[in-house]
Amino acid sequence: MRGTWPAVVFFALAALVPVVVRDAFLLDGLILLLLWGATAAAWNVAGGYAGQVSLGHAAFFGLGAYAAALLGTRWTLSPWIGLLVGAALATVCGCIIGFLSNRLRGPYFVLATIAFSQVLLVVASRWRALTAGSEGVPVPFRPGFWTLGIADKRVWVYLVLVLVVLLYLIELYLERSRRGYQLAAVREDEDAALSLGVPAQRLKVAAIAASAALTAVCGALWAQYVGFVDPFYVFSVDLSVRFCLATILGGIGTPLGPFLGATLITTLETYLRAHFGGIGAGRVGIYLIIYGVALIVMMRVAPQGLVPWIGERLRRRPAPGTAP
Repeated sequence: MRGTWPAVVFFALAALVPVVVRDAFLLDGLILLLLWGATAAAWNVAGGYAGQVSLGHAAFFGLGAYAAALLGTRWTLSPWIGLLVGAALATVCGCIIGFLSNRLRGPYFVLATIAFSQVLLVVASRWRALTAGSEGVPVPFRPGFWTLGIADKRVWVYLVLVLVVLLYLIELYLERSRRGYQLAAVREDEDAALSLGVPAQRLKVAAIAASAALTAVCGALWAQYVGFVDPFYVFSVDLSVRFCLATILGGIGTPLGPFLGATLITTLETYLRAHFGGIGAGRVGIYLIIYGVALIVMMRVAPQGLVPWIGERLRRRPAPGTAP
């Protein structure tokens, strides 16, 4: 448990919010904040610990969202079953992408992941018989936990918080276990890792497959909470960049970093849209300019992410009773 007290504080505060807050808007913001943090943490499994930077992770998110939505609307199955089906589909696709990663590195792998997500976008927007095309899929509200028809947002907070804690524990395992050290070796120097007997190819495939399955789970929960699946959103490159950006801002390859990064991005985006969303002519409002400048400033101040930056500042503080 050494070094986990910041995460304990973070999750405890999130768990206390529904007890003291009744405002639906604030609870909705907390749910989305935790969901984006969970998705960023799922991306971090492959992008942070295995070094397989992907800008097509929205493909796995969309698979989970569509699996839960379509199985519920067309065959009246439980979204929990759709969640499992989406995770299984994403795992298969993740294995395919992981197989490609053994032949493509650097920008070529990034381009391959983007192409994969755009292929799924075209399929989902054109296959009207199954996905209703670009019109999207509305998810009907069916009351009950088995159907995830939950009106109380406080229940949603705790439901998503369970997923968040699970993802944090997975990343904590990757940071401190033998497998995690092997992944770090592959990330830093794959050729050197291979010379030491590390099964680099198998580990990369496993990391991307696990990351894909976890991302699909987040997508399934998101679809049930929002109640609508739009192919141009769930398969967009913008969404993939959001996962990646939250992890990088919080601290790539750290257990708590994705959650802090998602908190920062979601809070900043919501505040700027509320106060500056109506200012500016044309399609791009001034709040997007302020948002971009703020992100650039944060990356200049803390290029390694919030978690390493805060840790470095704490290490520099003199111990009590010693001269500065």
